[in-house]
Amino acid sequence: MASSKEFVDFVVDQIENAGEITTKSMFGEYGIFSNGKIFGLICDNKLFIKPTQAGRTFIKDVVEAPPYKGAKPSFLVEDKIEDREWLSELVRVTLKELPEPKPRKRKPKKKL
Repeated sequence: MASSKEFVDFVVDQIENAGEITTKSMFGEYGIFSNGKIFGLICDNKLFIKPTQAGRTFIKDVVEAPPYKGAKPSFLVEDKIEDREWLSELVRVTLKELPEPKPRKRKPKKKL
């Protein structure tokens, strides 16, 4: 089951002061980014945050699950998804530990 646009918009609206939050349709679901850095996925109307030590410490009682079959487990955020301050802080502490995105290589132009 694909995530609804309404749920994706709700999650984006919940996150404050964590950079420019954007989403991108990926594999039929959504990646969620801050200033171009991916920090989570939205799959089946559920929010999954990339696991970090800071995130684990912040959450305390972590629930992990794979966002899709064959994926590595991520932090599943369900109970506190409506707590805007808590969710925003989780995103901020997570982003601090994630590496910067690698610059994309440009494909050379084809010669005619």
